[in-house]
Amino acid sequence: MYAVIRTGGKQYKVAVGDEIYVEKLEGEVGDEICFDEVLAVSDEDGLRLQDQLEGVTVTGEVVKQGRGKKIIVFKMKKRKGYRRTQGHRQPYTRVAIRSIG
Repeated sequence: MYAVIRTGGKQYKVAVGDEIYVEKLEGEVGDEICFDEVLAVSDEDGLRLQDQLEGVTVTGEVVKQGRGKKIIVFKMKKRKGYRRTQGHRQPYTRVAIRSIG
């Protein structure tokens, strides 16, 4: 059994027991997160899409709050003396999927 959820502007295919990295969500480690925007669910009855999923939610538990690897953004215009360097670390939340239903 799996579900397709939407969070942070992205879609994720999840099953019970999966751990996924999503855009930063509010909550401390150990808190329960409920994903209300379920796009599809596949079970023994087949694939059910969004219009047939009234009230279906996916629940998970926050495992970790963190930041990704640093990336370097470097801009330069040749022969003009223009150079700009900037770094960025994207925050994320690691969520363990506990139930679909």
